[in-house]
Amino acid sequence: QLQLVESGGGLVQAGGSLRLSCAASGRDFSAYSMGWFRQAPGKEREFVAAVDWNGGNPMYAEYVKGRFTCSKDNAKKQLYLQMNGLRPEDTAVYYCASVHGFGGQPKQYGSWGPGTQVTVSS
Repeated sequence: QLQLVESGGGLVQAGGSLRLSCAASGRDFSAYSMGWFRQAPGKEREFVAAVDWNGGNPMYAEYVKGRFTCSKDNAKKQLYLQMNGLRPEDTAVYYCASVHGFGGQPKQYGSWGPGTQVTVSS
């Protein structure tokens, strides 16, 4: 099982950019597909993006498609989320998670990081 820690969150104005990172420790990072999720206050955790074990087959939620890019570096044991064109509605705690297999449902994912706060001001 992996241990995951996110970083890179912060406060940004609408239209700005942030790059989130997720550092993994543990065995066999390259064997896992990885995903990003987010949770805003009072709302359920929702899917943002995912890539497969090799960083391929990127999948995005409709509300971030064209603005966010998810990538995976197996050599560095890192997952990234480049977020451009940020909007106030993107404000949430962002989590990375790992899964054997592939998908966009939180219940599929086994290991989770503690999250990093992203706040977008209007």
